[in-house]
Amino acid sequence: MKQAKVLTVAERKRLLAVIANDRHSERNRLAVMLSFLAGLRVGEIAALRASDVVDGEGRVRDQLRLNPAYTKGGVSRTIFMNKRLQREIRRYLESFPALPAPESALLPSQKGGPFSANTLCQLFAELYRRAGIDGASSHSGRRGFITKLAHSGISAKVIMELAGHKHLGTTQRYIEVNDEMKRAAVEILS
Repeated sequence: MKQAKVLTVAERKRLLAVIANDRHSERNRLAVMLSFLAGLRVGEIAALRASDVVDGEGRVRDQLRLNPAYTKGGVSRTIFMNKRLQREIRRYLESFPALPAPESALLPSQKGGPFSANTLCQLFAELYRRAGIDGASSHSGRRGFITKLAHSGISAKVIMELAGHKHLGTTQRYIEVNDEMKRAAVEILS
């Protein structure tokens, strides 16, 4: 099975530029950023509720605990949100006249309810298509997240836990390797 494309910096910028012109630009941007900056699966993104990312006082949390019902393996996990993702969430919430109800979908569909994983997957595909990025899918952000961590020297065990994988082999299959990376690796030895 062919793996989802890991986007280059230029492709990510092009994708965000396309999203900026969308009717639902803030929502679509946050969906993509949850994939790129937290490594969430599309089903996990679709399942998020406002209370998962905002506390009772309306402050953006620095971590979210994924409910086992949201995850592929039915096991809860903690997602640590970096400052950039926290800013993205605040930006998104500022697009509303008032904070969404705690149990409402964080990213509501056009009908107002939560996306299904399949519908959100189709939205990602449409965004990538409009940005002219071949080979990308709803899994591209997740693969990019795991690849970037791996190439930044983060422990494989840490990456495995952040991704919610049970086996290291699964995590390793996500990591993109290209000639430029291999060339840089051997240059360390000179």
